[in-house]
Amino acid sequence: MDKARDMGKSSATGRFQLLIGVVGSTVVLALGTLILSWILTRDQLGLYSVALIPASMINYFRDWGVNSAMTKQIASLRVAGKETEIHDVIVSGTVFELISGAILALASFGLSGLLAQFLKMPEAGTLIAVMSLSVFASAVIAATGSIFVGFERMKLNSLTTILQAVVKTAMGPVLVVLGFGVFGAIMGTVLSLIAGAAISIAIVYFVLFRPIRRLKTGKSEIGQNIKGMLSYGAPLMVSNMVVGLLPLVFAFLMAPIAGTALMGDYYAATYFTVVLTFITVPITTALVPTFAKVNPKTEPGLLKKVFTSSVKYTSVIIVPATMILMTLANPLVNTLWPGKFPFAPLFLALSVILNLYAAVGYVSLGTLMIGLGDTRWLMIQSLLSLVLSMPIVLFMLLFPSMMSPLAGALLGIVGILLSNVPGMIWGLSWIWKRYRAKADFGSSAKIFAASTLASVVTFLFLEVFSFSPIIGLVTGFFLFLVIYLGTAPLIGAVNQADVDNLRTMFSGLGTVSKILEIPLRFVEIPLAARSRKNHNVIEKATNAYPPPKTSSN
Repeated sequence: MDKARDMGKSSATGRFQLLIGVVGSTVVLALGTLILSWILTRDQLGLYSVALIPASMINYFRDWGVNSAMTKQIASLRVAGKETEIHDVIVSGTVFELISGAILALASFGLSGLLAQFLKMPEAGTLIAVMSLSVFASAVIAATGSIFVGFERMKLNSLTTILQAVVKTAMGPVLVVLGFGVFGAIMGTVLSLIAGAAISIAIVYFVLFRPIRRLKTGKSEIGQNIKGMLSYGAPLMVSNMVVGLLPLVFAFLMAPIAGTALMGDYYAATYFTVVLTFITVPITTALVPTFAKVNPKTEPGLLKKVFTSSVKYTSVIIVPATMILMTLANPLVNTLWPGKFPFAPLFLALSVILNLYAAVGYVSLGTLMIGLGDTRWLMIQSLLSLVLSMPIVLFMLLFPSMMSPLAGALLGIVGILLSNVPGMIWGLSWIWKRYRAKADFGSSAKIFAASTLASVVTFLFLEVFSFSPIIGLVTGFFLFLVIYLGTAPLIGAVNQADVDNLRTMFSGLGTVSKILEIPLRFVEIPLAARSRKNHNVIEKATNAYPPPKTSSN
């Protein structure tokens, strides 16, 4: 097995362990969110979602790329066998996160009244103030999560994520039922983050940090280490801030225009986009240490191979997953909330389009730059997106009266989609010029074609037969899956080598590898048929034009 496949298998194992946390926590949170959405009114759910935005925005000013620097340095030091130096990396990064988290939590608390006035929602002031506590707790969770990933201890990261979700799901609905309303839902969120922070810091200390601390000799150069992390991470912070902040800015600007009712629809819709994080979060997180292990100077061919493969093997899952959400948006929403959120299906179908960018390398683009330490260029890419997004931001800020509530909501979603395009195009061009690495656009086009065919056929089928939402959801899901898995190999989107690689990469995942074997075997049926057809064509051509006989002297 070559190094690329070994790295792919290691990355797949890491993705799976992260996937356990993402899926487990999302399933638990789904239960809590469904309960909240059933017991809160449409307007209350909108107010709850709006109250979460300011703290989420402020969190992007907290990190300065130190967490990513911790992950990279820990992973690199482990590969180099310099475990004793990891001590200072952990101490320095954690200290920085605690200080920045405390300062920004106080800033969020102080700004809560002004933010509520801008939103034209006075009742949101107290909610935003309470959410300020989450800024400090999130700092702790982010720091410990970076340490877990750097050590490639994805199971520990998953454990803390799931425990945090359990607390949130248990507390939020209970407090709402007890009569605290939206305030109770907010308190449930804050308490879950505090619990997650306490659990994760305890695990880091006793499982990972204490054994290294015993090996440490001499003083810890915290200031010097933080300076080094910032030199690596500050450009990355700008990138993360732009990429993560722009959607929140659009949602924040959307809120006073759309009002709490449409924001309730928007929150219900964007919740379903979390389904795609089952795929994207484990992939993007686990690929950072994978790319960090590649030396682009001595292994340029390996870098190109890993990047191209990462794009293809993520696209083959993410693209159809996105298309199926778009196709089944209406039955999905109305199965859970019959008639309660009328615009949520439209918002859902539009919001998930962003994930289709994976077909050209959007998912792998940032992780490659982070893994190789090219954060300055990632910052330039993000700033380009910011500059070209400003016209829409300014229009929403200066001329809100020119838009209806629905138009304001739609413009916010379109702004989110467009804001990522310029930087993505520049970043892909830069990677090609610098490393000659790119996506296999032919394969991506075929994956997109197979997904589109499955989507169109499924949509028309459901339109003709007018099933009830739940029947349409189940029928549409299996119809889409059968069409996609049957079409993709027939048009060459995947081949037998891809199936073998995927099977090898996921071979260490136990029961999950057996589950994944089902679609892989299904794909092999049309692959075998296509192979037989090609063999017959060659055989007929050979019989029709036999090679000339050679005469012997």
